[in-house]
Amino acid sequence: MQPKETTFAVGASSHKTFPFACYRQGEACYTRIFANYKMMKVFLSFLATAGFAAAQGLFPGQAARLVIGQPNFTAQANGADQNQLGAPGGLAYVNGKLFVADANRFGAAPLHHRVLLFNNFGANLPAVTSEFPVSGARCPACIGTADAVIGQSDFISSDYSLKPTADTVRLPTAVASDGQRLAVADTDNNRILIWNSIPLTNKKAADVVIGQADFTSAKVFRPPNNKSLLGPQGVWFQGGKLYVADTQNHRVLVWNTIPTSNNKEADLVLGQANFNTAAELDLTKASIDPKNNNLLNPVSVSSDGVRLYVSDLGFNRVLIWNTIPTQSTQAADVVVGQPDFTSAISNNVAALCESTGTDDTTKALLYPPVCAKTIQYPRFALGDGKRLFIADGGNDRVLVYNTIPTTNGAKADLIIGQLNDNLNRSSDFQYPLLVGASDTLRTPSSLAWDGTNLFVSDTYNRRVLIFSLANQPLVYNAVRNSASLDVFAQGTITLTGSLRENDAITVTIDAVDYKYTIKKDDKMNDVILNLIKIINASVKPAVTARPFLDAAQIRLSALKGGLDGNTIQFSLATSPTDATITFTTSGASLNGGQDAAKIAPGTLITINGENLSDRTASTPADAKTLPLDLGNVQVYFDGIRAPLLYVSPSKINAQVPFEVSDASSISAYVRTKRDNGQITVTSPVGVPVVPQNPGIYAEEGIDPRPGVIMHYSSSATGTVSVDGSVKTGDVATITFEGARSYSYTVVDGDTLESIRDNLIKVINANTDETVTAFAAGVFTRIRLRYKKPGSDGNGITYATSTSDGAQVILTATTPALCCANTAGARVTKDNPALPGETIVVYATGLGLVQPDAANLATVTGSAYNGPLINRPNEFVSSLAGGKTANVLFAGLRTGVVGLYEIHLELNSDLPTDDFVELTIAQDVYVSNVVTFPVFNPNAGTVP
Repeated sequence: MQPKETTFAVGASSHKTFPFACYRQGEACYTRIFANYKMMKVFLSFLATAGFAAAQGLFPGQAARLVIGQPNFTAQANGADQNQLGAPGGLAYVNGKLFVADANRFGAAPLHHRVLLFNNFGANLPAVTSEFPVSGARCPACIGTADAVIGQSDFISSDYSLKPTADTVRLPTAVASDGQRLAVADTDNNRILIWNSIPLTNKKAADVVIGQADFTSAKVFRPPNNKSLLGPQGVWFQGGKLYVADTQNHRVLVWNTIPTSNNKEADLVLGQANFNTAAELDLTKASIDPKNNNLLNPVSVSSDGVRLYVSDLGFNRVLIWNTIPTQSTQAADVVVGQPDFTSAISNNVAALCESTGTDDTTKALLYPPVCAKTIQYPRFALGDGKRLFIADGGNDRVLVYNTIPTTNGAKADLIIGQLNDNLNRSSDFQYPLLVGASDTLRTPSSLAWDGTNLFVSDTYNRRVLIFSLANQPLVYNAVRNSASLDVFAQGTITLTGSLRENDAITVTIDAVDYKYTIKKDDKMNDVILNLIKIINASVKPAVTARPFLDAAQIRLSALKGGLDGNTIQFSLATSPTDATITFTTSGASLNGGQDAAKIAPGTLITINGENLSDRTASTPADAKTLPLDLGNVQVYFDGIRAPLLYVSPSKINAQVPFEVSDASSISAYVRTKRDNGQITVTSPVGVPVVPQNPGIYAEEGIDPRPGVIMHYSSSATGTVSVDGSVKTGDVATITFEGARSYSYTVVDGDTLESIRDNLIKVINANTDETVTAFAAGVFTRIRLRYKKPGSDGNGITYATSTSDGAQVILTATTPALCCANTAGARVTKDNPALPGETIVVYATGLGLVQPDAANLATVTGSAYNGPLINRPNEFVSSLAGGKTANVLFAGLRTGVVGLYEIHLELNSDLPTDDFVELTIAQDVYVSNVVTFPVFNPNAGTVP
């Protein structure tokens, strides 16, 4: 059983008045409860982001709202059925019908050799402002069930035949429809198949074949002619015409009327001098001589009815004809991705991008790897008459132009699939958490657009993503752990030696020097405080500095949150060379910065933004189930409606569903019903999901902030750790005050747990014993507690011993019971923690828990009412004052939503310090740094 104190009553209060209810409310609640420190302030004032004017559009770096072909955004499952895609290529969307060519030509697997038809897709496509129903489904944002399939007899087959027929396909890479007909680029059969009406049944035979004499031929014609095709990868209907990107013949063919008979000859050719020009098939031998009227491996062709767009893959460019070509070899008018028609360099940064500086050695100009003007292997270009979208496949992104480019080398207005213009985060090695993320792409190969939703074929991630217009953006990393909000890098400078007038010490931080010259009567504290004053007065500070005078130390905290703070370098120098003051630093740069936007399932989060709500609202303090709609606001994660605690115009507090533990990224957005009745939505943002990423609750202010930390027990406590291995006949003994011994002899079948439990039984069997024993929440540890509250139990010694040769090991973590206080009282400067004392820390983000009974009891949006003894799947460790703090319990707190409680036994050698720094960690994830006061009555202060 857990001890009485771990029922977590605060003073005489119960769960119903527990101050964590204030995470549902605003500052008035905090001010009210902090008038009496028997109750706690839990959530700090969250940062609001810079504002954006509300305007419907696509926004840089936004995540997809919906996903087709996978059970969640990151699953990358490789099966085949009505709902699951392989590595899709071509897309088409018209009149509410979606068509997906489930194959590609560039090696992504699996290849399913089929085209899926979603004939009722539009009727089932959730509108941007619509509510997702509360269905209990894992991913309501995962949509799309195919109605029919081309090329296969059923939805689970994916093979192909070497002998073509009218109802088979081999590597279909593109699809097009005008609402009445359907065309498929049957790439490896060197042909285009046309259905005169949209198929409604599986494996429907095509009506017309282009590029071959009949349905059973797949010939290669060298030289080509006005009827032949070689590996076509693009097809398009527009204005009664048929356009085909005849990829390996390096040309685009145009039929002025849609063919109704087999092997119809084309009327126009673009990209070659005539129909019979034989292109070099070996690209390593091909002449790289780009012009405004030639092509190299064009992979898509499309039109908005006025212009024609061709993705010229081999020349790393998109060509635009401002009018529909009416004659063969007609030259393009505009090129995108290159500065002119004669350039073809992949990511031609030197010609298109702004320089980032000069190389120190060569003095040559430096450029970013990519920018918003460059293109590498474009796969698709799509215009709607106003906008232009380009699937920039080699850069794993989609370029969005809000107006159709009219000049060469135009800059995209925004990027989808990458965080900014100069970055590619689609490397599995460099960005493992972003593989399949809801806001990243890997070789997008095709596009479709319905005026509101942009469909992107995300080939290597085995899915189709839907990016939708929104009213206002959420910024990247808007969703954060509500306890830590940010994890700032830290560093220390310790001054030693002696002081001599006119000696100088210079602190260099982020390449800025801060110098102080020692005055005649200065003491070490004067030097420290004056250096801190100079550092903090910086016009463009990189850090904030604070003193720890008892340790002659300057403590630095980065002002840049997260990993960026780890790049801040700092160093010291003294002058003259024989200066008598000396120093040490914690390193050459600050360290410890972590990403608080990586979220564990079940984490209580805050969403920062602007104009998120027209009102402020919070859940009742005693609510055991959180609402899914609060203040006319809803939050969605993968279409799951999130439980809400607090909403306001600048921030929202909510819980991430436990159900998303099967993914490494989710899509989040906010839906708001305005007071005027209008419905607005934010753009979705990608939220990285990790198994655990703890944050400790603290007061507001500049980090490191005072933690919300409590005294654990009203009685003196101690701990015995049971370790080693089990051997029959070993005797384990615990002795109090050198006189009262309790032993247990190991028998066959014992474990460390049973040895612990039997020692507890032996101690508790003596009703006259003044000390009671119980199991700690983690590891095989025995907690000892004096039976009476108050200080009488402080100083009662306890010791351990084992028989000679025993393999079981007993360790007393402190020499005596100590530190009776008031259970649940706040640790403050006036009531500090003591070395060896057990304190209570509150956190969120520790992830799923065990045993199974506890895991089953974790219900999103509901107070945890499972076993008191539960623990996170990943072990929790802790450092307090630079020393290990024993974790005695870590788990979900009963009666509260999403809150974890950690019991820490402090090191008995901690010195007096009003700002002891504390962190908890799981695996590689370390919490924010919080501080609390410690008083050591025996050892005094830090020397």
